[in-house]
Amino acid sequence: MSGRRRLDWLGLTPEPERELPTAVAALRASSPGTPPAREQDLADAERHRVERLVLRGTRQGWLRYLAEVTDLVTSVAAGSRAGDPAAALLAGEVVLDHHRMLIGLPGPGYGRTARDRTALEGAVRALRTHTTQGAGR
Repeated sequence: MSGRRRLDWLGLTPEPERELPTAVAALRASSPGTPPAREQDLADAERHRVERLVLRGTRQGWLRYLAEVTDLVTSVAAGSRAGDPAAALLAGEVVLDHHRMLIGLPGPGYGRTARDRTALEGAVRALRTHTTQGAGR
């Protein structure tokens, strides 16, 4: 391989960079009464972090970030962390879809995310049940 960076991981889908910052910020806020201004600050910081990863990061750095998001989602789903179940569900679905698409790219990404995919499948299932029951359906 030449000295050029491999950028194929950037072309998977725009949803992570578009949808994750707000959802992850809501999960990081972790307390139900977080003031809207603080949530906006967290969302702006998260958006900046994702932008840096996409523009100047590496595939490994991106996967580390998504592993962090996976930990947040699975912790909320398991009840070991406070957080908005709807935000956790959105983040979980976005990351799970991303990880499933890695099968089409060269390199170890798909295999590297196998454990996270399994954890996210269970978390998404639990969060769907929780948000459906919580909505009174």
